[in-house]
Amino acid sequence: MLAVAILAIVLPFGLNAFQLTTATFVLIAAIGALGLNVLTGYTGQISLGHAFFLAVGAYTAAVLGGNDHLTAAIWLPAAGVVAALCGALVGPTALRLRGLYLAIVTIGLVFIGQHIWFNVAAISGGPGGRSFPPVTFGSFDFSAGQQLTLGGLVIDHNGLYYYLALIILAAAMLFVWNLTRGRPGRAMQAVRDREIAAAIMGVDLARTKMNAFVISSFLTGVSGALYASYLSFATPGQWSLLLSVQYVAAIIVGGIGTVWGALLGSIVIFALPSVLQSLIPQSSSGGLPIDDITSIAYGVLIIAFVVLEPHGVVGLGRRVASLWARVAGGAGEGGRLSQEAQAIETGEATWAG
Repeated sequence: MLAVAILAIVLPFGLNAFQLTTATFVLIAAIGALGLNVLTGYTGQISLGHAFFLAVGAYTAAVLGGNDHLTAAIWLPAAGVVAALCGALVGPTALRLRGLYLAIVTIGLVFIGQHIWFNVAAISGGPGGRSFPPVTFGSFDFSAGQQLTLGGLVIDHNGLYYYLALIILAAAMLFVWNLTRGRPGRAMQAVRDREIAAAIMGVDLARTKMNAFVISSFLTGVSGALYASYLSFATPGQWSLLLSVQYVAAIIVGGIGTVWGALLGSIVIFALPSVLQSLIPQSSSGGLPIDDITSIAYGVLIIAFVVLEPHGVVGLGRRVASLWARVAGGAGEGGRLSQEAQAIETGEATWAG
């Protein structure tokens, strides 16, 4: 953990501007993926409406920060609160629906949101989109071109957003880790495994599902606000069903129902377009666009991990660690046997009896 923390802190100083931008987007996306993992991974409530809650957080930030000129200390948590309220309104549908039917309802949220964002220009700016406010905490300004000097270190606009996202993600991961180890987390996992058995054991299904929707939506709203602020401009079309699918792919690839799976899956999924862009140069003569190649890659990754490794990258890591321990143990055992055989041959050891 200490090594990971040190690496995360010093990472921006070893990256160029493009790589740092990608890393920042990955951290911001991981916050939203962690929220989806609480709902789908730990509670078993299938949701394809994640883009809706991201947009709610983004446009809350736009109204409070852009229209009312409030500081990020207000609009960033407010984005999570407003998204959580929307999640609380949607939560009761999970009491009547489950599985595919709940997924269809959450897809409906995305299309309802698209209709609102395209037609209510006062919130979203209409089809042409709108600008979003930069993060400001008093005299700390995260606008493009701003820098923070600490001793001999200079942290630019991208680095400021990187560290802010890193702090929020670390706090969110610690919160979810503690949540899953406590009674509420165990109740969520019981609901995921078998609702009838959970109810027989005394789990309040309504409260557990509602808590999952509220927590998930809060984290997603904060992620959406931070994402839009870092983009600085967004159109309603960006909050589409494809964005929801990307987040589902992230938790499947990273490891569904795990804290680290959200971050690992976001690294794979949301850094994928940048990696493909660097590996596959696009010529003017034709060929598949990067967006289409990325969509195909998402589908392949989802199928591959669901079929071959349902626990995602986290599961692969556990397999590698187990295999390494087994090989190391076997080598140690073999070494001991070899030493005993050599001792017998040289007469340094004798058989008893």
